[in-house]
Amino acid sequence: MNHCTAALATSEQIMAWLDQVMDPEVPVVSVVGLGIVREVVWVPASAEGETRLRVVVTPTYSGCPATEVIADAIRDALAAHGLRAVDVTTRLSPAWTTDWMSAAARASLRAYGIAPPVERAPGADGSQAIDIGALLDPARRSPVPCPLCGSESTRLLSQFGSTACKALYQCASCLEPFDYFKPH
Repeated sequence: MNHCTAALATSEQIMAWLDQVMDPEVPVVSVVGLGIVREVVWVPASAEGETRLRVVVTPTYSGCPATEVIADAIRDALAAHGLRAVDVTTRLSPAWTTDWMSAAARASLRAYGIAPPVERAPGADGSQAIDIGALLDPARRSPVPCPLCGSESTRLLSQFGSTACKALYQCASCLEPFDYFKPH
């Protein structure tokens, strides 16, 4: 695609291209499906410059070590489609939430062996309250189905799994351990 044609790309086309950029920590989920690409907008040319594309991302958490890797992958993917004047900016507010994940991303996580969030993020209803009792009392938690066999007979082993955003569970049916992407 030449530069002139790329400059006319719609937001929908750009999002489709970005849907091919995979998260470096979970390579079966795209940055679009994960919900971290918040906005793509054409910024009109200034007197001394050219029209630029701004891609706004919200990392899964403010200290995410993959933020720069993701920004580079976004620039590379768009350059492959002829878009070279691209700015990737970070927006931290509102903070990213698992509620922004697409249904397809959740299905991909499950197929990859990671249980997607089963509840809405704490505070997603507009409150900022987190039910600590539900975190500590297994009887008050929603069941986390095993992504491998589908059983709801699972138990929390550790609040922290392979990354800080995941918890480690084990299935009582197939006995396999698995990560659960915690709602946040």
